[in-house]
Amino acid sequence: MKTILSFLALGLFGINMAFAAVNLNTATASDLDGIKGIGPSKAKAIIDYRSKNGSFKSVEDLKNVKGFGEKSIAKLKGELTVSGGESVKK
Repeated sequence: MKTILSFLALGLFGINMAFAAVNLNTATASDLDGIKGIGPSKAKAIIDYRSKNGSFKSVEDLKNVKGFGEKSIAKLKGELTVSGGESVKK
């Protein structure tokens, strides 16, 4: 019984992690690269933009990053979030 409960608990944890949005202000390049529609070059562009211009105020600020247009931002909105910005990772 404990094995079944442990398995269920791990499964629920995994589901929660799968649906967690990635924060543009704290994500690493690896975190960003893991999102469908963002590859290594776009992840680097996001990190470079954030390093040069500071924290994102909204997901829509991605329009200022090379490689992102209205359509791609609309597709990514559910995957990304913006909050804080104090502990930016490179």
